[in-house]
Amino acid sequence: MAFHEQRFPLRLSLTTSGGPGRQTDIVSLSNGREARNRRWRFSRRRYDVGTAIRSVSDLYAVLEFFEARGGQLHGFRFRDPVDCSSARPGEGMTSLDQWIGTGDGETATFQLVKAYGDGAAIERRPVAKPVAGSVRIALDGVEQTEGFTCDVTSGIVVFAGGCVPTAGTEIRAGFDYDVPVRFDTDRIEIDLEAFRAGRIPAIPLIEVMP
Repeated sequence: MAFHEQRFPLRLSLTTSGGPGRQTDIVSLSNGREARNRRWRFSRRRYDVGTAIRSVSDLYAVLEFFEARGGQLHGFRFRDPVDCSSARPGEGMTSLDQWIGTGDGETATFQLVKAYGDGAAIERRPVAKPVAGSVRIALDGVEQTEGFTCDVTSGIVVFAGGCVPTAGTEIRAGFDYDVPVRFDTDRIEIDLEAFRAGRIPAIPLIEVMP
C-alpha cells in the first residue's frame, strides 16, 4: 500500500456528506451512573462521496479515481467541505490562526496542529496534509517570509539554521489542508437505470493515518 499525494476531484468533494466520528465505551453501573472511556485519541472522519454525484460524467470521474487508487489499497487527499482551513469558515486565514509550539532555542521542527475547543476543553489535532504554498508562520505575532519550510506530506515545519525560535517564542501558523483518506469499499455498484431514477450509489471514504 502507499499514499498518493493526489486530491479527490474538488468539484465533487465540496458537496459530499460526512464528518468526524469517535469511539466511546460506555458502561452502565448498578447505581445508575455511567463509566465512559475514549478509545481513540483523535476523531476519525468518514464521508460518502456518492451524495455528490449528479451526472454520468461525475460517476465516471469517481470510477476513474477509484481504479487509480486500487480500491481500498492506496490513500489519497480529500478536501473536507467544511473543515479545510486553520481559520473558521467564513474567516480569512492568517498566520496567527493556530498555536503550534513554543521555542526553546534548540527545537527546529514543529507539527502543524489545529485546535478545537471552548472554555471547558480543547483538542489539538495534528494536520498532516497541508496544501502546498498555503502555510504561513508567525513568531511572537510577526509573520515570517523566510527561514522555514513545511513538508506538505507530513505537516512538519522546519526552521533553517540561524532561524530556530528562541526560548519562549510563540509559534503560530495558518494553512489550508486536506484529510488523508482511502476508499472504504473495494466495489462500486453501477446501475444506470437506478441512477437515472435518482438512486445514488454509496461510495464511502474513511480517514487514515498517512
